[in-house]
Amino acid sequence: MPVTDEMVCFSLYAASRATTQAYRALLEPWGLTYPQYLVLVTLWIEGDQTVSSLGEHLQLDSGTLSPLLRRMEQSDLVRRERRSTDERVVTVTLGDRGRSIRPELAHVPARIAAGMGLPDEQAALELIANLQRLTATMHAAADAPAPGSTSGPAPTAGPGPESRSRRRVSG
Repeated sequence: MPVTDEMVCFSLYAASRATTQAYRALLEPWGLTYPQYLVLVTLWIEGDQTVSSLGEHLQLDSGTLSPLLRRMEQSDLVRRERRSTDERVVTVTLGDRGRSIRPELAHVPARIAAGMGLPDEQAALELIANLQRLTATMHAAADAPAPGSTSGPAPTAGPGPESRSRRRVSG
């Protein structure tokens, strides 16, 4: 059995890649990427957003988000407008195409849930809670100082030869 089969981190990585590939296939007919889809879903559900609030919701920095929104604006998926009261603040709203494709993409969440083997909303909520908890603890672990050091992130290392011989599950 490959060592990666015993690594939690690899299983998460593989599941994430498989999910991204499923979204890519589902969104391709509309020429959308997964991050673009996330922007649309946020605007559909939560309404107009500032660029900074979108960045916080999607955990994207402005260097990633700005070109994404520019491409979406060129496709009439969104509009960006500077606030008259504070020109530093840019508000993102749905464009005509962004509004019109919502019903066409309504099937996507159910297809993803089925692909994940989630039988109902409660199972989805439990998975989301577990993944959010994992994300928070991993951020905390990454920010914690390494044992024996005074500051800085902890070094990472893969499993050594001894972990494979003991056949234990590793991170």
